[in-house]
Amino acid sequence: MELLEQETDSLRSLEDRIHRTVQLVAQLREEKEALLREKQSAQREAAEARSQAQKMSEELEALRAERKQVRGRIEKLLSQINQLTAD
Repeated sequence: MELLEQETDSLRSLEDRIHRTVQLVAQLREEKEALLREKQSAQREAAEARSQAQKMSEELEALRAERKQVRGRIEKLLSQINQLTAD
């Protein structure tokens, strides 16, 4: 009878360990999926940030070109004003 109880206890212990292992595997899978979702979200955010940075860089270049044109026009107008006052 004692041998039967020992075998039953061993079987219960094995069942408990298997059950805990299954729970741990399920938990780890959930954590892995959550990390993958976070990674994908971070990658999307990084891509959006790069796209926005590119747009801002292009806008900055356009503003610099516009400023250069405005400066040229102002210098031309000042030159014309100087010619009028020089005469």
